[in-house]
Amino acid sequence: MKKTSSSNSIAAIPGWLSLSPAVVFLLMYVAVSLIIGDFYIMPITVALLAASVWAVAICRNKSLQDRIEIFSKAAGHSNILYMVWIFVLAGGFASLAKGIGAIDATVALTLNAFPPSFLLPAIFAAACFISISIGTSVGTVVALVPLIVELAEQGGGNLSLYVATALGGAFFGDNLSFISDTTIAATRTQGCSMADKFKANIRTVLPAALITLIMYMFIGHDSQLMAPQQNEPWWLVTPYMVIIVLSLTGMNVTIVLLLGILTSLAFGAIRGVSLIEACRMMGNGIDSMGQLIIITLLAAGMLGMIKTTGGIDWMLTKLTSRVKGSRGAQACITLLVGVVNLCTANNTVAIITVGSLSQNIAQKYGISPQKTASLLDTGSCIVQCLIPYGAQTLLATGLAGISPAAPWPYLYYPWTLALMTIISILIKRKTA
Repeated sequence: MKKTSSSNSIAAIPGWLSLSPAVVFLLMYVAVSLIIGDFYIMPITVALLAASVWAVAICRNKSLQDRIEIFSKAAGHSNILYMVWIFVLAGGFASLAKGIGAIDATVALTLNAFPPSFLLPAIFAAACFISISIGTSVGTVVALVPLIVELAEQGGGNLSLYVATALGGAFFGDNLSFISDTTIAATRTQGCSMADKFKANIRTVLPAALITLIMYMFIGHDSQLMAPQQNEPWWLVTPYMVIIVLSLTGMNVTIVLLLGILTSLAFGAIRGVSLIEACRMMGNGIDSMGQLIIITLLAAGMLGMIKTTGGIDWMLTKLTSRVKGSRGAQACITLLVGVVNLCTANNTVAIITVGSLSQNIAQKYGISPQKTASLLDTGSCIVQCLIPYGAQTLLATGLAGISPAAPWPYLYYPWTLALMTIISILIKRKTA
């Protein structure tokens, strides 16, 4: 597939070469880490740097300066910079809240309130509730992960497992909530109501969530978490509760974090923490987000180059060339949005990219708009939850101080959801 070249565009690269930057990254990071058996050996920044250099190198009909400019525009997109703002604010709040004792107080209360065997399912259920209420997986991560990190560290739990539990629950609401960006994108591109999409979606999502919840009950059955001694006054939970309560109102996550920081500053002053000391705490937290921001910029630039050189268009053509029957069409729609999400690391963008094409496929093979919208939303959320370079995983692991791939072995919910999606495709050829 070729694009007509102009002075303001670059010629499309034929075949798999246009997608090769993503392949380079996956081979360097995922494949090497799996072979070695340690996801901490290969830095994700190095793998992304190599893939980014390759993405710039394979572009044609443009000078090096122009190629770098294209890469930089993709990395500096407003959506990417918005995520950087969230990372900075989240790092500052998490460090400040920990420094004044807010998170420690909340951890002690939580571990005393729940029996150890129920803690994992409680985390998953809380993430599901928060995410469906606020409609954003990023907001759910911001609200829960700082607490989860302290729960695991003070109670002696598996941090990667705890983070994975929260991530799975975060995508439950991202997929199902009426106010989620993915729900809005899926229903608008397919021309169906949110209520109809919800009815089609819940048949797949709810069984997956219930199965996952039961799995966490069994996994946490032998947990030996111990509640730490309550060394901090109970009222220090207030800054953290401000974050959760305001998140549940649907307030913009940046405003929520700013108000959380202001509340922490106020309670820190009550405890005798000077403004300079509070600023030092926030500065350390912001500095800890440095690697996460670099990863985000490199990934966005690399994926932007793939789209610019025609990789996404070529892939869409290939995936739709052999569709046969209703089941095949449903599988194709799910695969389309999943693979595009793999190449863009943004589930909303993936839905919008393949929305029109998916609608054409659905109309041709008699698939209802609500079923198509459900498949688009579910397929994108499954992939977004699994990729180590997705914004939600990067934020969660950045706050936890672990490798972006560390939660991967414990991400039970997206795999269960994938199984339920396959079953939903096989059960019926058409959905009313």
